[in-house]
Amino acid sequence: MVKGLYTAYTGMRNEQRRMDILTNNLANSDTTGFKKEGVTNQSFDSLLAYRIKDSSTPGVDAARIGSMNMGVKIGEVYTDYTQGPMKITDNTFDVALAGEGFFTIEFTNKEGETSTLYTRDGNFNMTKEGYLVTQDGDFVMGTNGQRIRLSTTAGETKIDRGGRIYQDGTQRAQMQITDFENYDYLEKFGENLYRPVDGAEEKEATAQTYQGYLEAANVQTVYEMVQMIATTRAYETNQKVIQAHNETLQIAANQIGKL
Repeated sequence: MVKGLYTAYTGMRNEQRRMDILTNNLANSDTTGFKKEGVTNQSFDSLLAYRIKDSSTPGVDAARIGSMNMGVKIGEVYTDYTQGPMKITDNTFDVALAGEGFFTIEFTNKEGETSTLYTRDGNFNMTKEGYLVTQDGDFVMGTNGQRIRLSTTAGETKIDRGGRIYQDGTQRAQMQITDFENYDYLEKFGENLYRPVDGAEEKEATAQTYQGYLEAANVQTVYEMVQMIATTRAYETNQKVIQAHNETLQIAANQIGKL
């Protein structure tokens, strides 16, 4: 009976975690280049399933399979890196990536320390000094490993599919587009940026740049709302299970065996 309470409790925790992920996805449905998240769950530890089928130690010498966990085990949070839809802006310094890859950004923290981070958000601006920057003022990096600096007096700026930037017909810079062998070695840093962790390996990017476009979030609002409703129903069901067990325990404690 107490195990029933624990099972329902872990189910509520799991649904609460799922709800946190869904609401975060919805809150960022209008964030340029945002990649939605999901969460996994499992019923039992993998060791239990293996030992149930294990015939290597039969009979009275069979090894114990350990304590049985009847609750839901909360899994990992993963990021869905699928391509988001393109939206036209016709702004000179709005750039979208089609395919796999990230813009390379020189990020500066509050202490003035710089590091190289990555983003799919191509909503850029040009400063009065000619530097190409993000909306937060971080510098966009070029293939030469330097900050991209353009002419502030040029008449026309064009960006081709390879990220090469031309002003008045002359190439001024080329955007550094970086890709990775395994996105599991990327983590969200905040401010719509990604940071590689130990084990991340770079590779040649296949993404193409589209000037005058932005990549929208890959969040499907209707789908996320339907999942929120289903999650809420599952949470309420677990609540009712706890209430039913609580009433049963009260009867067992207060009425059974009462003279």
